[in-house]
Amino acid sequence: MSGPRITRRTLFRGLGSATVVAGCATPAKPNPNPETTPPGVTPPVDGVALGPGPSPLQFTLNGASKTAETAPSTTLADLLRLELNVTGTKVVCDRGSCGACTVLVDGVARPSCMTLAHDVAGRTVTTVEGLAQGNELSALQRAFVEHDALQCGYCTSGMLMSCQGLLARKQPVDADGVKRAISGNLCRCGTYPHVVAAVLSVAGKAG
Repeated sequence: MSGPRITRRTLFRGLGSATVVAGCATPAKPNPNPETTPPGVTPPVDGVALGPGPSPLQFTLNGASKTAETAPSTTLADLLRLELNVTGTKVVCDRGSCGACTVLVDGVARPSCMTLAHDVAGRTVTTVEGLAQGNELSALQRAFVEHDALQCGYCTSGMLMSCQGLLARKQPVDADGVKRAISGNLCRCGTYPHVVAAVLSVAGKAG
């Protein structure tokens, strides 16, 4: 048995119906409640157009207001290192896999090589330079030295920032929690046990 015969008339009638239905569809509307935006997604800023050339950017860096002029495609890591000469943040894999470029954005650890510079507009960024007070190392930095938690140093700044992000949560810290916090930080020298001991010592627990 053969199916229903499609004629030119029925074909164009079907196309016309589909066009009418598509035209009646309700267009998608912007999210009216930015508070429901998923974590890690920065909602668009109304009235701000970026690109293709450099655009102004203002944010807080290590406690000081910072203004820069940078292209929309610039990563936070490149802005810090190449434009602001804040070189404590290291770039190793440049794909968010090693953790060496970790900084704190509003107190939360983020890979700066995978974060666009303009995504931190109006926010607070802390790099490893922001841990010490002048020449006085922070408690976490001193603990890293005392527990021999660093060797070649490639991972150290990112490791410190991941651990600082953990301590900043003001929650009880145990060994498993430290391991989870540094799970995205790769250390070729294998200093992980020393890092755990250092963080626990700062948190008031025996290493």
